[in-house]
Amino acid sequence: MNKQIILIGLNHRTAGVEVREKFALTDVENFEQGLMAHCPVLECMALSTCNRVEIVAVARKVPARECMDAIVGYWAEACNGSPELLVENLYQYADLDAVRHLFTVASSLDSMVMGEPQILGQLKDAYRSAVDKGTAKTIVNRLLHKSFSVAKRIRTETAIASSAVSISYAAVELARKIFGDLKPTRAMLVGAGEMAELAAMHLLRNGVKEIIIANRTLSRAKDLAESLGGEPIQIEAMPDRLHEVDIVISSTGSPVAVIKAKDVKAVLRKRKNKPMFFIDIAVPRDIDPDVNTLDNVYLYDIDDLKEVVDENMAQRQGEATKARAVVDLETETFGNWLNSLNIQPTIVDLVGKSEDVAMRELAKTLKKIGPVNDGTRNALERLVLSIAHKSLHEPICFLKRRTQEEGSAERFIDLARRMFNLDDESVPEDAHLDRKTATCAPEDIEQYIEISKKEQ
Repeated sequence: MNKQIILIGLNHRTAGVEVREKFALTDVENFEQGLMAHCPVLECMALSTCNRVEIVAVARKVPARECMDAIVGYWAEACNGSPELLVENLYQYADLDAVRHLFTVASSLDSMVMGEPQILGQLKDAYRSAVDKGTAKTIVNRLLHKSFSVAKRIRTETAIASSAVSISYAAVELARKIFGDLKPTRAMLVGAGEMAELAAMHLLRNGVKEIIIANRTLSRAKDLAESLGGEPIQIEAMPDRLHEVDIVISSTGSPVAVIKAKDVKAVLRKRKNKPMFFIDIAVPRDIDPDVNTLDNVYLYDIDDLKEVVDENMAQRQGEATKARAVVDLETETFGNWLNSLNIQPTIVDLVGKSEDVAMRELAKTLKKIGPVNDGTRNALERLVLSIAHKSLHEPICFLKRRTQEEGSAERFIDLARRMFNLDDESVPEDAHLDRKTATCAPEDIEQYIEISKKEQ
């Protein structure tokens, strides 16, 4: 491998929140540019989220360890932190181990909640920023684009993200099973705890029409209502408003039940027995378990939801095995591309492809003109191969000259491989949606040549 890819990071598994906060990057763009200026790196990109900070870099003709040490030192200094503390909480990868880790992260196999989609969006934002600032070049560009395609492939070929794996999300999935379309429904939060808030956010994403927030402290209800677009009320008013809602999520700190079976009976009469869904995620429980004995009422507590989450997590673990096999395969493919950035493999591939085209075209021509003797056939083969080789003379000399310029050889070699499609890659239809696209078949070229001749 002619270029060393470095990945250094810390995440929720290796570092506590205090350490992650200490070494979070608040100004990623300036950090990347400083890294380029002060460390032996040709390219870099940094990602900083609440659960991880990671730096991807391409070393500048130095051993991987020297490059890693320089990055760690700069990172610690930029955050006014101890290098020793940073090293204690780091993971460090080089070459294909770094590639494999990034593919794993992009596919959310390394996330706190496996299969969540947020990390891919965060990676894309970090990549765009690095491109805008000029710190992401040939290798980081290719690496990140490949990581996006790997993540897409895993989501397409596995069910890694198909099941609920959080209490809040599981609650909403159960509501969807009961009501089907949630758009006509109304919901109420009783209490304003974190899990209830998350469940409410999931409900809103699924189109719930309205949310009422009942809380003992009205100011907290108002704050949450403002962020969710709901209606705040005092908790004392909750019983009189229950008949208006289809879904109730309760999460108070009350030592006794705040919703009793007798109250729900009265509510059902007002609703003419339309179904109600209660989610009790409080400990101790907020809702009298006898509520579940009523007709057209569905009550789930946190233990019920945990069973759903555990079952779904087991399913995701099974899918993760398939996903990691995809990551391993794509890592090997990326390694082959990275090795191809040496000049010699590209020259061999260019000559081989040109010779193959020449011989295929000769075979088509011979088929048209009929049998020829061996001497004529050999002379024609030498002719077409000579044309193929001479047509590549200037491009190959150009690539060789570029190898003398640090940082430019890889860009031109990669461009040549893409122009001549030496890696036999298929370009997806949506690869360049922001550009005017055109296809070009061999017959198009022949037609263009004929038109040019006539115009001359």
